[in-house]
Amino acid sequence: MSGEEKGNGKAQSRTLSRIGRKTIPLPDGVTVEVGYGEVTVTGPRGVLTQGYHPDVVVKVADGEIVVERFSERKFHHALHGLTRSLIANAVTGVTDGYSRTLELMGVGYRVQVAGDGVILNVGYSHPVEIHPPEGVTMQVEGNNRIHVRGIDKQKVGQLAARVRKVRPPNAYKEKGIRYQGEVLRFKPGKSAARKA
Repeated sequence: MSGEEKGNGKAQSRTLSRIGRKTIPLPDGVTVEVGYGEVTVTGPRGVLTQGYHPDVVVKVADGEIVVERFSERKFHHALHGLTRSLIANAVTGVTDGYSRTLELMGVGYRVQVAGDGVILNVGYSHPVEIHPPEGVTMQVEGNNRIHVRGIDKQKVGQLAARVRKVRPPNAYKEKGIRYQGEVLRFKPGKSAARKA
């Protein structure tokens, strides 16, 4: 490895460590309570409690959240950035919320409302019923689109992944459940290869 490459590697590690140093501005209507090992964020959309490692210090001052680490060790660098990101996600969640949209592709594939959840008909011999965890909602648009919404980014992402897993996009046919805007690369298949 050349000296220039080594220098670039060091610069990159310094750049990554800057994530934790960024302060988190508090929007109007959002309050934060810092306890031992956890932060409670309250906003217009609800309340979230985010735990954090005791080797990280979290402070609230002048309308901002500041996250500090104890040392320059690699472990503390990783905790620093992670903690800052998780708390920032909580602030965004109670302010704006999170949303993931899924689309059903395939002839006869459809979704319908079932109480607080949905029923998926995606080519199996039986319908698949999914209900959201507490704090997350599912909304159906038309018969082939599902909106997953909530204030907890992790819960929204996990539920959306669970729905997609019921029938992931097929690599050879335009069938399955995909995220809205997801770019898929379909393979031609054997018959198309023979014609070519």
